[in-house]
Amino acid sequence: MLILQAAPEIVMEAAETTEPTSMNLWTMARYGGPIMIVLALMLAFGVYLFIERMITLKQASTEDKSFMNRIKDYIYDGKIESAIKLCREVNTPSSRMIEKGISRLGRPMNDVLVAIENVGNLEVAQLEKGMVIMASISGGAPMIGFLGTVTGMVQTFYNMSINNSGMIQLSDLSSGMYQAMVTTIGGLIVGILAYFAYNYMVSRVDSVVRNLESKTMEFMDILNEPTK
Repeated sequence: MLILQAAPEIVMEAAETTEPTSMNLWTMARYGGPIMIVLALMLAFGVYLFIERMITLKQASTEDKSFMNRIKDYIYDGKIESAIKLCREVNTPSSRMIEKGISRLGRPMNDVLVAIENVGNLEVAQLEKGMVIMASISGGAPMIGFLGTVTGMVQTFYNMSINNSGMIQLSDLSSGMYQAMVTTIGGLIVGILAYFAYNYMVSRVDSVVRNLESKTMEFMDILNEPTK
């Protein structure tokens, strides 16, 4: 029968010689083992991806409010080249869609709309680039943390099994238990942050997509509006 006990003289000596230390995130991470390195890399890549996507989405949603009015004036005046030049200068997802529509002027309206929608699908795909990775981080990080928990418990039981003294010291349990708990915390932190970042990115993409749809409808209205 295994008995958990500690010699009184050892406990007293430890109390006299060991000063209390505070636990912080860095100290916790050190106890997490190799799993924490994987989680740290996932966190770093997730932060990079989030910042890069936010910059891209901000650029995609920034647009001159007079853009469509200028396009309308150019089309009504027959200045097709000037309209295309303006679209290229603005260089946003909506302007690239409008440019494709302008290049199809003279064809049936359905062909113009299909050309715009095809460009729009490509633009949306570019906006959503990397979001699958962010979703994978949000779901995978807690799983990896749980893997660290299992390996930590395995380490704990292994230390117990190789102890031939008949007594289990706290040191036999602490390293594995630390790893088990710390990796769980680390995985949850990374997963929660990635989850909220992913949902925020989705909302921003949806906002840009709605703007693209409104610009498409406005452009088609310009083409269908009778000239004065």
